[in-house]
Amino acid sequence: MAEAEAVSSRLGVQQDSALRTVRRGLTLSPEITQGLGWTLTLAVFATAGRVVVPVALQQTIDRGLNAPGGADIGYVRWMIIGASVAIIVTVVAAYHMNYRLFRASESGLATLRTKAFRHVHDLSVLTQNTESRGSLVARVTTDVDTISRFVQWGGLMMLTSIGQLILATVIMAVYSWQLTLLVWACFLPLFLALKYFQRLLSVAYLVVRERVGAMLGAISEAVVGAQAVRAYSIEARTQRRIDAAVEAHRSAATRAQKLVAFTFSGGEVIAGIATAAVVMVGVLLGVAGDITLGRLVAFLFLVTLFIAPVQLGTEVLNEAQNAIAGWKRVLGVLDTPADVADPPDGAALEPGPIGIRFDGVSYAYPDGPTVLKDVSVEIAPRSRVAVVGETGSGKTTFAKLLTRLMDPANGTVTLGGHDLRTVSFGSLRDRVVMVPQEGFLFDATLAANLRFGSPDADEATLRRALTELGLADWAESLALGLDTHVGQRGESLSSGERQLVALVRAYLANPDVLVLDEATSAVDPATEVRLARALAGVTSGRTSVTIAHRMSTAEAADEVLVFDDGALVERGPHRELVRNGGVYAGLHAAWVSQSR
Repeated sequence: MAEAEAVSSRLGVQQDSALRTVRRGLTLSPEITQGLGWTLTLAVFATAGRVVVPVALQQTIDRGLNAPGGADIGYVRWMIIGASVAIIVTVVAAYHMNYRLFRASESGLATLRTKAFRHVHDLSVLTQNTESRGSLVARVTTDVDTISRFVQWGGLMMLTSIGQLILATVIMAVYSWQLTLLVWACFLPLFLALKYFQRLLSVAYLVVRERVGAMLGAISEAVVGAQAVRAYSIEARTQRRIDAAVEAHRSAATRAQKLVAFTFSGGEVIAGIATAAVVMVGVLLGVAGDITLGRLVAFLFLVTLFIAPVQLGTEVLNEAQNAIAGWKRVLGVLDTPADVADPPDGAALEPGPIGIRFDGVSYAYPDGPTVLKDVSVEIAPRSRVAVVGETGSGKTTFAKLLTRLMDPANGTVTLGGHDLRTVSFGSLRDRVVMVPQEGFLFDATLAANLRFGSPDADEATLRRALTELGLADWAESLALGLDTHVGQRGESLSSGERQLVALVRAYLANPDVLVLDEATSAVDPATEVRLARALAGVTSGRTSVTIAHRMSTAEAADEVLVFDDGALVERGPHRELVRNGGVYAGLHAAWVSQSR
């Protein structure tokens, strides 16, 4: 229970009641309730049709077969015809009710998936990194699937079952109020206990949904990192981690199902007691002349109609709590503030050369030390700047703030005279492009991946870009040229080749500011030459900021920014910094000695 409460607290949903959660969920998926009035009308017809058979049976026995003066076959015939018509109407109404409910729920939940996915992308990189990728994927996929199952099946059952319960109670009361009170007396304790079990199930299924996310995270990580798992021979350790995640999910699901089984078994026992009691008391009432044979037989059918929704209710309760837990997790994502948000009516960066300015910028990760300290620097338009420093010196944080993957804790980052926090995402992503160290490729052709930089580029434009960057021969050397499939995450290409694709993609985007996390280490000499040539072409004529892992990049830059322990300690051309004998001179000397 303590673990479940911790999960609830972490998701920020402790105060949300089940009804409030459902209400909020429906607000986010308005399509589900569109046309609900007509769907409920169809549900009334579908439910009312279920009592036709007991009523027709009672009338047939009492007024047809036991009619004064002998059996009235004509009346029996009309009862059969009338019941048949009513059953056909019931079937047609149930079909249209199901269709409308399924169509509305799928439309509404598609909207919910889209909103959740877009919000995940709106979250800053830092926020995304606080939760496993598998858990985030689960919010958009399996958690929404649980809602879908409930809305399409549990919601349908709830609509018809409540109606069936009320209608059966009314007709039973018409036939025998004594037996009706007897049935309700049997089931009332179960109805009162359901609220208590609902609370237990709500907590239990929050844990289940959490375990699903953890399991997906462990499995997806092992699949994506399969090469590392084999390289380090950690198959057994990885398998143990996955086994532990699967076992944790199994254990949580089993605990939840124990509660469901208990309530379902309780319903079965009470149903048997109620049926036996009705038969016994009904016979006594019949002997006393208080109920006819037809009404007693019909009442037994009605008891069956009464019991069915009660027994289904335990399964509906199970689906409902699973769905509410899923809804709470999805709402937990949507309630997470996008700390790097697209400003309303954001400004647009003017096309053309853009200068960069940092004014007193500092940044600290949550619960961590300050990693960037009071940085003030101005970068001229069209200049090529290299950022160097030891690991952890703050250079990567500098690049993330420049591309607004994060916002500074203090100070401002200005591009083209605009505070980045006032620039629209659309304009920022058009004018500023970042090429990460590990170029991510999608499972598509080389041409399709290049077009992420320019969606409207035709094949001639792609070939021209490759030629201008000196990469046409490399592209033609691939099995199918531009039509070569690169595989998932680009795994059909080498790391250096993936970086080449990322550079061409950035070139096609034609940004005014280019931020590069240089990736020339661990590549063969031929690819390194291609990378260097492509980099020269991509950075030409635009402002470029490169996180330099090799001093050769710094040597070719117009200016070098040197970071040490989060502070900008030196800046200037390569030759000048080497002559000064400071931090940069030491870094360069160490690199030269290692390169020999």
